[in-house]
Amino acid sequence: MEDEERLQLGPNADWMSRLPVALHDVPLWDLAIPGSHDSMSFCLDLSSPVLGSEPRLLRVTDRLAPCWTRPCVSRWATTQTSVLTDQCDLGVRFLDLRIAKKPGGFRELFFAHGIYTLITVKEALHELSIWLDAHPQEIVIISCSHFESLSDEDHMSLVEFIIRLFGQKLCSAQAELLTLRSCWSRRQQLVVSYDDQRMALQYPQLWTGIPYWYADSSDPKKVISYLEAMKCSGRPATFYVCGLNLTENAAYVLLHPLQSMKTMTRRALSLLLHWASRQRPGDQSPK
Repeated sequence: MEDEERLQLGPNADWMSRLPVALHDVPLWDLAIPGSHDSMSFCLDLSSPVLGSEPRLLRVTDRLAPCWTRPCVSRWATTQTSVLTDQCDLGVRFLDLRIAKKPGGFRELFFAHGIYTLITVKEALHELSIWLDAHPQEIVIISCSHFESLSDEDHMSLVEFIIRLFGQKLCSAQAELLTLRSCWSRRQQLVVSYDDQRMALQYPQLWTGIPYWYADSSDPKKVISYLEAMKCSGRPATFYVCGLNLTENAAYVLLHPLQSMKTMTRRALSLLLHWASRQRPGDQSPK
């Protein structure tokens, strides 16, 4: 990224520290916090196989014609083009980290979306730790989920690594209230949502999986309709994710061979952004 572009991103890198004093004692889950979907998909590895959890037809196609299958999967699985720290500089404070273990005897954990990533979990979290050091008043939420092919030992190793790396930066799930002021006073900067309840309940540093409102549709009107229905049913008491991401299925991909996740999303962006601009954060379901 060029220096001029970085200067343009600068103001968003510390937006939490510049919020009005009136918001310093508001629960973090009552603030509107921007996030990214499949945050590590900017570095998908075309030399890796498709995930074992993908449909059987796709796995068979990958074995027969990987040079065709993997670029196609990557085109639809790439939801981000900015590296993790650039996403944080842009203002993103919720990171969707889908963790997986590659087949073939790999000891390191990676991320995955359709196929695996080039960057390991440890490498990404180290980068995030350095970024947090440089922005001491910013609070980031990471959602660790999916855990493709992880063993109990892998889970234990990952959690212990997170606790060692971030230490006192971790926001305890046992805190009665989490606000900017309370986090700043304790020098806490990271909420870790761990979507394996058995593990999350063993460690006070981990939050159980954050609910994700997910429409599972390529139609932006259906996504908005789903989110409106969820709003009417009432929001969760603490953190939750309002997913504006579109999702393709096999039929959509076959009918749109020249498209990608990027082109599909851009066509719907104005409608989705218009809906988002009308929402208001708070302790009640948005009107």
